[in-house]
Amino acid sequence: MEVRRTVPVKLDVTDSDAALLHDTIDQFRDAANYVVRHARDDDGYVITSKRRLHDRTYEDVREATDLHANLVQAARSRAAEALKSVVAKWKRGKKASLPRFTSPFLEYDQRSATFNDDHASLSTVGGRITAEYVLPGENHDTPHSQYLLSEDYETTGATLHYREPAGEFYLHVRTKADVDAPEPPENGTVLGVDLGVKNIAVTSTGVFWSGDELNHWHREYEKRRASMQQKGTRSAHEAMKRVGETETGRFEQLFHRVANGIVREAVEGGCSHIAFEDLTGIRDRMPGAKRLHEWAFRRLYEYVAYRAKERGVAVKQVDPQYTSQRCSRTGCGFTHPDNRPSQDSFCCQKCGYKVHADYNAAKNVGFKILRSLHKSSDGDAPVGVRINTGTLNTSGFTTAPDSVRVGVHGESPAL
Repeated sequence: MEVRRTVPVKLDVTDSDAALLHDTIDQFRDAANYVVRHARDDDGYVITSKRRLHDRTYEDVREATDLHANLVQAARSRAAEALKSVVAKWKRGKKASLPRFTSPFLEYDQRSATFNDDHASLSTVGGRITAEYVLPGENHDTPHSQYLLSEDYETTGATLHYREPAGEFYLHVRTKADVDAPEPPENGTVLGVDLGVKNIAVTSTGVFWSGDELNHWHREYEKRRASMQQKGTRSAHEAMKRVGETETGRFEQLFHRVANGIVREAVEGGCSHIAFEDLTGIRDRMPGAKRLHEWAFRRLYEYVAYRAKERGVAVKQVDPQYTSQRCSRTGCGFTHPDNRPSQDSFCCQKCGYKVHADYNAAKNVGFKILRSLHKSSDGDAPVGVRINTGTLNTSGFTTAPDSVRVGVHGESPAL
């Protein structure tokens, strides 16, 4: 099994080399934006093919910039990926503008950079420079020692970022390794996960992660951005960029914590699968959801899939239709819109089962995956959905309780 890890490394560079990196970043960004501007063909369609974009822009970019050939190709590739993302949104009926690169970054591969244990040699518009790594002490168990300095992991490339508030360069080094895939649990179970605005994630085992922190900081940052936009000055614009970076950093930390908790819940419950609802169009069908939440759910899903893979746990998405309306109680399954009288409450109109609506939906998300896996399985399908009192099998019956951990993060809704 191939495992990929990215390690951020702070760089120590001289003032003159820093100036070269800034100049290279500016020209790289201009090159990527040039490719985007010339991505429409004669019929008005947006080109996403790297080969066709190369043919249309390579010579012009080489002539207009001092970038090494490999950096020109990297800029084209980054533009192509961004264009593919926009076109994919259009195909789903979403509105999206063509991408424009504004953040200070630069892509390196094995041809434009050489990566060593304590430094990297990086291509710039003024030739190669040597950037020393700022690493923690040898006795620290860090991602640097686990992946960057490990003989088992191979470095494949890196993205250079300039963090403007601190005035520091960071190299996000990409590594990969082939490791033995862990065996999935025998007769494993499914952990269902429901996503939402008030509770960012709820598992079928009854663990809640509140969305209060995400929503609070987003409101605060929106207020600060609105205030700075009114000023309209260059310093206000720069301050707005710093606020955006701080906001993203806080959110990323939150997603990492929630993702770690979800994977831990699956592993401790002996789960072979984690089930999420299909994220396509999730903002349109979720009351109160904003663009922030759609991005948050995708990031959270990516983090869970990233961590679950090395633990031998599969992560899948399921059609969410009726998961909020169906009764998850053993032996019922009655589905009706009136079963959910409010955003938080679920009350089955047939059997009277009352429970938190997000917990009910999480069980149904897991149950949908369980059913689909049994229909297509060769005999290794999980035996049930992991819930807070044991497991719910395909026949709708609950097994005896076992050692599943039940915890609550943020709020304490009654189950």
